Amino acid sequence: KWMIIFPHVFLSSFLGCAIIRPPRDGGIRYRGLTQEQIRNVQILPVDYEIEYICRGNRVIVGPKVRKCLPNGTWTDITQHSRCLLLCPRVWTSLENGRVALKPPGPPVEGTVLHYSCHAGFMLEGRNITHCTKLGKWDSSKPRCRGGFLNRHPRKKKLYIGALFPMSGGWPGGQACLPSAQMALDLVNNRTDILPDYELELIYYDSMCDPGESTKLLYDLLYTEPIKTVLMPGCSSVSTLVAEAARMWNLIVLSYGSSSPALSNRNRFPTFFRTHPSATLHNPTRVRLFQKWKWTKIATIQQTTEVFTSTLDDLEQRVKEAGIEISVRQSFLTDPAVAVKNLKRQDARIIVGLFYETEARKVFCEVFKEKLYGKKYVWFLIGWYADNWFKIKDPSINCTIENMTEAVEGHVTTEIVMLNPETIRGASNLTSQEFLGALMNRLGGKNPEETGGFQEAPLAYDAVWALALALNKTVAPLKAKGRRLEDFNYNNHDITAEIYRALNTSSFEGVSGHVVFDAQGSRMAMTLIEQLQGGSYKKIGYYDSSQKNLSWFGNDVWIGAGPPADSTIVIEEFRYLSQKLFAAVSVFAGLGILLGIVCLTFNIYNSNVRYIQNSQPYLNNMTAVGCMMALAAVFPLGIDGHHIHRSQFPVVCQFRLWLLGLGFSLAYGSMFTKIWWVHNLFTKKEEKKEKRKHLEPWKLYATVGVLLAIDVLSLMIWQIVDPLHITVEKFTREAPKGDLDVLIQPLLEHCTSEKMNTWLGVVYGYKGLLLLLGIFLAYETKSVSTEKINDHRAVGMAIYNVAVLCMITAPVTMILTSQQDASFAFAALAIVFSVYITLVVLFVPKMRRLITRGEWQSEQQDTLKTGSSTNNNDEEKSRQLERENRELQKIIQEKEQRVSELRNQLVERQALRNRRRPSSGTNQNHSNPSPPSSQPDPKSLLPPPGYPNPADSKISRNHCHNSQIPLLYK
Repeated sequence: KWMIIFPHVFLSSFLGCAIIRPPRDGGIRYRGLTQEQIRNVQILPVDYEIEYICRGNRVIVGPKVRKCLPNGTWTDITQHSRCLLLCPRVWTSLENGRVALKPPGPPVEGTVLHYSCHAGFMLEGRNITHCTKLGKWDSSKPRCRGGFLNRHPRKKKLYIGALFPMSGGWPGGQACLPSAQMALDLVNNRTDILPDYELELIYYDSMCDPGESTKLLYDLLYTEPIKTVLMPGCSSVSTLVAEAARMWNLIVLSYGSSSPALSNRNRFPTFFRTHPSATLHNPTRVRLFQKWKWTKIATIQQTTEVFTSTLDDLEQRVKEAGIEISVRQSFLTDPAVAVKNLKRQDARIIVGLFYETEARKVFCEVFKEKLYGKKYVWFLIGWYADNWFKIKDPSINCTIENMTEAVEGHVTTEIVMLNPETIRGASNLTSQEFLGALMNRLGGKNPEETGGFQEAPLAYDAVWALALALNKTVAPLKAKGRRLEDFNYNNHDITAEIYRALNTSSFEGVSGHVVFDAQGSRMAMTLIEQLQGGSYKKIGYYDSSQKNLSWFGNDVWIGAGPPADSTIVIEEFRYLSQKLFAAVSVFAGLGILLGIVCLTFNIYNSNVRYIQNSQPYLNNMTAVGCMMALAAVFPLGIDGHHIHRSQFPVVCQFRLWLLGLGFSLAYGSMFTKIWWVHNLFTKKEEKKEKRKHLEPWKLYATVGVLLAIDVLSLMIWQIVDPLHITVEKFTREAPKGDLDVLIQPLLEHCTSEKMNTWLGVVYGYKGLLLLLGIFLAYETKSVSTEKINDHRAVGMAIYNVAVLCMITAPVTMILTSQQDASFAFAALAIVFSVYITLVVLFVPKMRRLITRGEWQSEQQDTLKTGSSTNNNDEEKSRQLERENRELQKIIQEKEQRVSELRNQLVERQALRNRRRPSSGTNQNHSNPSPPSSQPDPKSLLPPPGYPNPADSKISRNHCHNSQIPLLYK
């Protein structure tokens, strides 16, 4: 079980201490353990601490805290701890006398009080009394009455009611009470300060508990003598006392309260303190932020009133200094979520406000989240123990090495409670002489084990501030006929004089220069330290009253210097790949050359009938439109890498107009052809006569209408909602290498306010044209006409263009954030569709004219006739003559073949005739020879389908024109 609860301790040591029983009428507080864990654990690890607590009005007598030692025993095990009832503290003070308390400490069962009176006074009552187990004294309180032995006037006493926390959460009274008593002795021995008065301290142990302090405050106020001033310690106790003191016209002077809430003059009108407010750290922090040029910080705090008030004050101060608190996190007991939020929100300069035990929890989580190192700076409170991060804490699961690594380099701000300079102040002691005197009064106790040792100079100076203020009021009160000894809880005038004197206090004390601000808080210097190599090093002082920073220049950073307050973001534009742009540009340039070749060919051969029947002017428009579309590829790939950003909108316009008009010319001319083929050759029989006459101006008008629609829509678009440049931001990226920067990728776009609406209109219109073109191409695939003889090639080009456009348009909209992919899809779609269109429309024409030689014969005919008219009748006449020549060649070949066949027949007939006489001689004796046979005239006629030789000349020379179409067919 122990291993489960304390795994890090179990791995380091197998030793521990058995749980011990609590004292009677008391219990044990186990730090960092739940009730279930307390019930299950039998052995506690080394260095674990337990604390005794008592019930009701009982207090602990004996060791209050025990620590587990490596030998398996608890500290001070031989000393018993008991919970005993308190006897009334009123018995522990005696007016005009002295009280000796044995043993020292709170008045509990077994405590003995010895009373004695000052010279000139006589004791009435018992001089000794005992505290019983019932919490009562066994005799009444004695009194010291003035006698006739006092022949000389004595000093008048002024009483100070004090609450010193000798135990509890902050046992600061252990050192602060001896320090205050030492100051009182020196003040009472001075002849220049309150010569007619003697200050006496009546004090109780507040245990730093507001509930306990309420009862003690009641005893102080409702028992004699009258107290002139109250001196509480802890912030919680001071809050209670200061709020009640206004009702009793009492000045409150605290030596150990740091809560910023106590600076509220409306709530605490008579409160002063020699312990600076926790907000005094904030001016120092702001000054350091300005020194290191930080404009953005983060905070994490424990949810308590003192830290919340401090953070509110810090927020106000940094706002005035132009510094932003970008992240503000808080936690109650577990800081894990808060630390993760700091990491997620990229906090770099972090101010931490929490107690020492929570500091260990925070930095364990800091180690886990890697929120330390050269990129981060932590600001902590400086009143932790010097080895606070090396103390084993069962509530965390980080090793000392982990903690040491996480806290390295953090900066602390600490109020200077001991004057660093060798100056003799109002008490005629230097700070070092004061420490020596205090050590003697403590009897050689270890300062680190004495509560409130650091705050002892503040308690010492608090007594001196009070004594000097009271001394300053003597003369003004005397002028008014008043005296300090006349003070009572209803006297406003004396309280006002004491308040005025304290408010104007200014002297050198052992804690430094003592002066109060308008809220009654001490103004002091701040010590700035940095943890370097596991130990704190002083790196500077800051005097908030003088706004003076004393810098030693020995600060050390893990990196090259103080880190940036946030990740440096470098904006980097994403540009098109130049290799991709160059490759596509080459293809586009070659395509433009191909378009020029096709256009030149079409213009040069425009007189050829085959070219004329393909509507060459529409083909010229197609070639020009294709070249314009290819030209749009170049501005499509131009971005901020080539031109200045101010020129980018012009490039956007070029893209839009070139591509829009190029598409309208190229596709519009092809659509016009297929539209008119469908319109003329898929109608009913009664409209056949219209098919013979196709007027070219109607074709050109159709293209003009499509082009005008595009021009009009583009003009409206650019007038109403012109294109402009926008910048798209992407997720920040970390660069290669250990650099404290992030890359902010940016991409430039051509867009307008209602870009999607305009694109929807354009894509809708063009999409309908593409779909209609596909439909018309499909409907006219079986039509054959000489009017537009390349409509099948046009249909094939329409198929390809439509498919590429319908795929590319949505893909480029999806890939708009990927400049390379978007450009590749759009540019290659343009290139491929243009290449396919030019090849399908023009290459077959070139091939036909070159292979058949039609363009050569046509040119020769043009030279012979001396003109190249475009009249349809002359063209038909030349076509018929050319076909007649071809037929004559065919007839001549057939005549030669017929002649050869006739010769062969004649030879065969002669051979037969020679054979017949020889065979007839042998048969003359028996049969008479038959009459000689004459050739049949029909046998000499040519075979069917061949012309008669006798008429060959006539047929060659006298072919009727009416027979030529039949032969041609």
